[in-house]
Amino acid sequence: MTKNCNLYCKHCYRDAGPNEKQKDELDTKESKELIKGIAKAGFKILIFSGGEPLLREDLFELTEYAHSLGLIVGLGTNGTLITKEIAKKLKESKVRAVAISLDSLDENKHDEFRQVKGSFKDCIRGIKESINAGLKVQINTTVTKSNYEEITKITDYISSLGGHSHHPFFLVEVGRGKNIGKEGLNKKEYKEIINRILDKQKNTHIELKPTCAPQFMVEAKEKGMDMRFSRGCIAGIKYCCILPNGDVHICPYLPIKVGSVREKPFDVIWEQSEIFNKLRDYKNYKGNCGSCKNINICGGCRARAFSKTGDYLQEDTFCLKGDD
Repeated sequence: MTKNCNLYCKHCYRDAGPNEKQKDELDTKESKELIKGIAKAGFKILIFSGGEPLLREDLFELTEYAHSLGLIVGLGTNGTLITKEIAKKLKESKVRAVAISLDSLDENKHDEFRQVKGSFKDCIRGIKESINAGLKVQINTTVTKSNYEEITKITDYISSLGGHSHHPFFLVEVGRGKNIGKEGLNKKEYKEIINRILDKQKNTHIELKPTCAPQFMVEAKEKGMDMRFSRGCIAGIKYCCILPNGDVHICPYLPIKVGSVREKPFDVIWEQSEIFNKLRDYKNYKGNCGSCKNINICGGCRARAFSKTGDYLQEDTFCLKGDD
């Protein structure tokens, strides 16, 4: 919805921050046309994100409009602006769930990553107020070397509060994430934490989903786990991203423009885009991904492939094929 944000997080894929509002953001009328196109394209879920979407004055009007068209409405937020009043307003404006970013149970560590003192306390308040208001709460955690060991502890904490799900996000070097590549996991750590998360799923009632880590589907298959997800990477297949100015991208972490809703309706872009249709035909995939028997359930991270090779159809460099 916007690049404007009250925080300046080290890993931000959108390079958002204070006073970063773009002059060419879609206005309310254009946003409603976009939402209409999303519903027409057959989507069921719409997530309003940013930057910080709560800084958009028309947020509640747009969430109500999306709901009126039959869409399930979610919000991706840093949580720091959610007071009791805002949580109530979100509920009243037909938001069903909020995804709130929490990167550590260590207050100083979280604040340092988000680069604003006090963001941890405000985030926890936002989580609790959202739960109290009857919203489903998903916690998103960006996995780095600094919080690698506490991921499942965060799961337990969120579960104890009454949260609905925990989605650990694996770092993709895009936006400001390019500046902290050294904080990302190596391949061995990546596989280990995926399996630790999957094992944790067996012992918790909340949903766990490694994100930007599509190989979790293969690891789950080998463990005999029945996952509700259809595929690891659904970018361009069942999911995409629209930027504040209406540019359509494959996913938030993959800066390839597919089209613009100011030039064509979204449903036309979604159905007719050459790039999207290439992603939907697995014969176009290259390297290990192109020859993998699990391409239909994994797909490799298209954003990581692009970040590392410059080709969104190349193999994901964190492919675990053939690893012990």
